[in-house]
Amino acid sequence: MMKRIWMVSVLAVAGCGKLEQVGRAPEFSDLSGSNQHYAMSAAELPEDSAPQRETVASSLWSAGDDALFGDRRAAGRGDILTVVIEMNDSASVTNSTGRNRSGQQSSGLPDFLGIPQRINEALPDGASMDEAYAAKSSSTFKGSGSVNRSEKLTLRIAATVIDELPNGVLRIEGQQEVRVNFELRELIVTGYVRPNDISRQNEITYDKIAGARISYGGRGQITDMQQPTYGQQVADIVMPF
Repeated sequence: MMKRIWMVSVLAVAGCGKLEQVGRAPEFSDLSGSNQHYAMSAAELPEDSAPQRETVASSLWSAGDDALFGDRRAAGRGDILTVVIEMNDSASVTNSTGRNRSGQQSSGLPDFLGIPQRINEALPDGASMDEAYAAKSSSTFKGSGSVNRSEKLTLRIAATVIDELPNGVLRIEGQQEVRVNFELRELIVTGYVRPNDISRQNEITYDKIAGARISYGGRGQITDMQQPTYGQQVADIVMPF
């Protein structure tokens, strides 16, 4: 009884979250407490102070990152770079397996010092030691499977460097949300990149991101209609048939 009450309570709480969105567009995710916000707002203390360089006030050129020919690629925590996602993959795999096996065994003891004949006299009608046992077995197995997959996706997203590892590798994270009417499209990218793989345009392709996690989905009325209800999902898990 308590389990039923607990299950009903969980379903009710889950449903209340959806009821709050009735007649309203899905809310954007709050970035105030995200890793991106922390990386851009919290400044790290430098390990050592750079020596003061002599500057000339009347010079047209400078050696900093803001110079005309300076390197504007992302290099530290809080910097922003562009991730280019261009997927055009396809795969086709077909497998077929067949197996067939048969076996037959028999054993008997027709003559052994007259002992089988004496045993046959004591056995019921139809029983004989001439063929002690006989066994036959056969098995057949056939299996086949095929996979056809095609994916094409072209996206660009701005990601933030949220951490710099001791070996110089940068950890990036990017999140993009676009709301159209009552549907919210989400694009999330995380992973690790090498500073040398970042182009002069401050861009990096998704195939150069180690441990890449790319999520493209949505929230809203259309997505809800494409998913089964909570009761149906629970029934599919609990029901054994």
